[in-house]
Amino acid sequence: MSQPLVDYQVEQHIATITFNDPKSLNAFGTPLKNGVLKALAEAEADDQVRVIILQGAGGNFSSGGDIKEMLSEGLDKDIISSKLKGMVEGAGEVSLKLRNIYKPIIAKLEGAVAGAGMNLALTCDFRIAADNAKFVQAFVNIGLIPDAGGIYLLNQLVGAAKATELVMLGDKLKAKDMARLNLVNSVVSADELEASVQALANRLSQLPGKALASMKHMLNVHAFTGLNEALDMEVEQQTMMAKTDDFIEGVTAFVEKRKPVYQGK
Repeated sequence: MSQPLVDYQVEQHIATITFNDPKSLNAFGTPLKNGVLKALAEAEADDQVRVIILQGAGGNFSSGGDIKEMLSEGLDKDIISSKLKGMVEGAGEVSLKLRNIYKPIIAKLEGAVAGAGMNLALTCDFRIAADNAKFVQAFVNIGLIPDAGGIYLLNQLVGAAKATELVMLGDKLKAKDMARLNLVNSVVSADELEASVQALANRLSQLPGKALASMKHMLNVHAFTGLNEALDMEVEQQTMMAKTDDFIEGVTAFVEKRKPVYQGK
């Protein structure tokens, strides 16, 4: 039997949700999105679950949006725009779910943490990173804008100046860079990652759940009230970007493994 695309396990009041597509570095496509939403709904409804861990299989968290899915029906601008619209809506749906489940959610980060994968991690309540984790707002490299709440979340967490730098330049960040920006709670060795995440999850599971839920609700009100509107704007803007010549050039260059030549069209 094939392995499920999303693995869901519960042990000692801790639900672990694993992106389980290591061949694609856990690229975030529609089937994976559907599996994650199902697992999150199950964790939310289970009164025995007090903490949720989000992780990726195969040594990577997620490489971001699934380029193969984007290009599965060719490069017709209208078709690819419609496809991207659905994918961006799906990523946003997961971001909202992560914020609106009033249980602590820990992102366990290693290897590739890129694009939508990075932004979904930013939506979680805690982020523990292995020292081998590599983060990037990769969207600009193929002529797109961040999804899953990326610009909004970065603006809230590090301010407009640094958010502008991260999304417009698309530079890769090491785990220590993320720690310096306070975008991860701690950085540990790859060998210590599992134990560190479990220790935090165990600690949270023993705290008063009603109080934690109220705190998350208040944080949503004070820090994330505009997330819904930001996600709607992403869908609008991304469907426009998908019809640009620069996006077609960006994804074509990505597939051909060459440097893109953009014309600003």
